[in-house]
Amino acid sequence: MTEFFPAFLNDLLYDPEVAALIGTGSDLKAMLAFELALGEAAAKNGFIPPEHASELSEKAGTFAPDLLSLQTATLKDGVVIPDYVRQLRAHVGGEAAKSVHFGATSQDVIDTALALKLRDVFDLFEARLTGVAALLQGLIENFGTAEIPGRTRMQSAIPITAADRLRVWHAGVIQALAALEAVRRENLILSLAGAAGTAEKYGDRIAAVREDLASALRLSVPNYVPHAVRGRIADLGNWLSRVTGALGKIGQDVALMAQNELGEIALSGGGASSAMPHKQNPVRAEVLVSLARFNATQVSALHQALIHEQERSGAAWTLEWMVLPQMLNATGTSLKHAASLLSGIKRVGKAG
Repeated sequence: MTEFFPAFLNDLLYDPEVAALIGTGSDLKAMLAFELALGEAAAKNGFIPPEHASELSEKAGTFAPDLLSLQTATLKDGVVIPDYVRQLRAHVGGEAAKSVHFGATSQDVIDTALALKLRDVFDLFEARLTGVAALLQGLIENFGTAEIPGRTRMQSAIPITAADRLRVWHAGVIQALAALEAVRRENLILSLAGAAGTAEKYGDRIAAVREDLASALRLSVPNYVPHAVRGRIADLGNWLSRVTGALGKIGQDVALMAQNELGEIALSGGGASSAMPHKQNPVRAEVLVSLARFNATQVSALHQALIHEQERSGAAWTLEWMVLPQMLNATGTSLKHAASLLSGIKRVGKAG
């Protein structure tokens, strides 16, 4: 993995499951899936010889791109696809090599690969959100009748039950879960628009090619050219921040309830202090707050990436590559910590 921070922070701030779904191996697999499906769709609609598509399919199983070459070329080209396609064509060889990547551009491959990777990420997040919601429902059932002081603006208000507060936590999670379907629908789309968004190589038969390609990849065909219209990415960032925000709300409340002078919640596995051995710090609750604030700050960067010049922007696109993986990691990490924190709640309400 690329280390954004010291390795001893990995369990605290890093989600290896998310990393595996969006990292180099998954990216290469998704890019090859696009090129294979594109060859089949182009052949089916008469743009390349069927035997070329068959040869690409046969050779794909043994294609292992030179990663160092990809890395070096990306520094020069700003994008991995030119060297990736060069290597794939060399591997296929012969006349069939000319048909590889027919009618596509770098952004078509990378954006579609992102969609393929996000499909698995969304499934993972849905399962984790569902698990967190179930844990919250269990806390409502186990501790909901306990009386706790209600507080507004950090001041005592009126007595409430633990269920009143827990239902607020639950609602934030359930609402984020319900909003996932729209985000999934917006982002699981095909990109095939060619060099300048006009799909010039396919002419008036582009619709059929797109439908065949999307069907093979289990994606949908957008009713717009997605190269420079990035609202779906901004909406994805908004949703990721919404998830971590809902979990950060839980973390903030737990940290306050765990204060010694309040003692309104009991947690297992509190963190130690190097100077004050009597302390049990609500570490996971604090990290939920940190991750929520991290994602909230990254949303603005994705909104900056909405600004594409003309038909494609290298700068805005690169900004997405920098920001989105970190937001996905923060969201996955937050969901893991939330499940662990909620599983470790031993009491809600005053002791005794």
